[in-house]
Amino acid sequence: MNQNSNIYKFRINKKNNKARRGVVSTAHGNIQTPAFMPVGTLATVKAMKGLDVANSGADIILGNVYHLMLRPGHDLVFELGGLHKFMNWSKPILTDSGGFQVMSLSKIRKINDEGVEFSSHIDGSKHLLTPEKSIEIQYKLGSDITMIFDECVKYPATYKEAEMAMQRSLLWAKRSKDAFISRYGYAIFAIQQGGIYKDLRETSSQKLIDIGFDGYALGGLAVGEGQDVMFEVLNYAVDFLPEDKPRYLMGVGKPSDIVGAVLRGVDMFDCVIPTRSGRTAQAFVTPEIEGGIINIRNSKYRYDERPLDHNCQCYACKNHSRAYLHHLTKSKEILSAMLLTEHNLFYYQQLMREIRENIENESLNEFSKKFFYKD
Repeated sequence: MNQNSNIYKFRINKKNNKARRGVVSTAHGNIQTPAFMPVGTLATVKAMKGLDVANSGADIILGNVYHLMLRPGHDLVFELGGLHKFMNWSKPILTDSGGFQVMSLSKIRKINDEGVEFSSHIDGSKHLLTPEKSIEIQYKLGSDITMIFDECVKYPATYKEAEMAMQRSLLWAKRSKDAFISRYGYAIFAIQQGGIYKDLRETSSQKLIDIGFDGYALGGLAVGEGQDVMFEVLNYAVDFLPEDKPRYLMGVGKPSDIVGAVLRGVDMFDCVIPTRSGRTAQAFVTPEIEGGIINIRNSKYRYDERPLDHNCQCYACKNHSRAYLHHLTKSKEILSAMLLTEHNLFYYQQLMREIRENIENESLNEFSKKFFYKD
């Protein structure tokens, strides 16, 4: 597997209260933070060409161990030169270890300290996913950033349930770190767990720091708890993590979620919302425009000659009207999903650029006010 000479490192260039403006350097290039990672679960960002994902401003995308191990198979991807070559993506890739998917498979899985035995959703075949196996798969995929294998609990979880999952995740974190093959420019991130319980989050962080990782994620959020509860947890949970390492909030979120989390010191995000919304006729727009989101199926757009967002420089906004996009959507044309997804990714990356600029200008608090509308 080809490796270039870039070293892995994280540098903070500017702070605005808790918010940080930085750069993560990896084997396949730099990631400007705060950063949003489009989700490319199956080696593709749905309805998007890789070049268009890059042109939106994305520095990094996310792939998924659970799905890629089942189809097309990590060994095949390895034989074909790794995920970067396989999907023709030259920038960094972070891979989700499979822990979240395992949580969602609760009806077809068995879990113990060794790992998780589950049945494939594709053909029913049996598989055992352990920390060691997850790290091996991520190595074969060629991930710039590998995530530890963890147990994520649904919300709401009792204190005992959250504690048991947190302790198991710590056991798996050590095994994940031991299995990780250190290479120049590649990194492994830990995942803080503990549900909504402050003392569990603190214990998780301390134990993970003792093991030692290149970055730290906040797991077990965006699982149904609502924004107010998520922000309440972030108010203290982020502070338990090292100041000199990237902080990654997994599975988040709506624009207001991201802005609020950046205010609380988070550096990295991923979420299916912009791509999934693009496939369901929803477009994110500047908050001042119709509350920040448009459902293009709405009949009021049938004669609307305006672009989705006059502030946006994406292909759809520069070339097509809301009326045309409404027509495509009502006609169930594939192009609708493509154009709306591209627009949403452009919107998200423009949001991240504006966040970074406002941190640099020490004006993030003022910028953030327009995002906390009622949604």
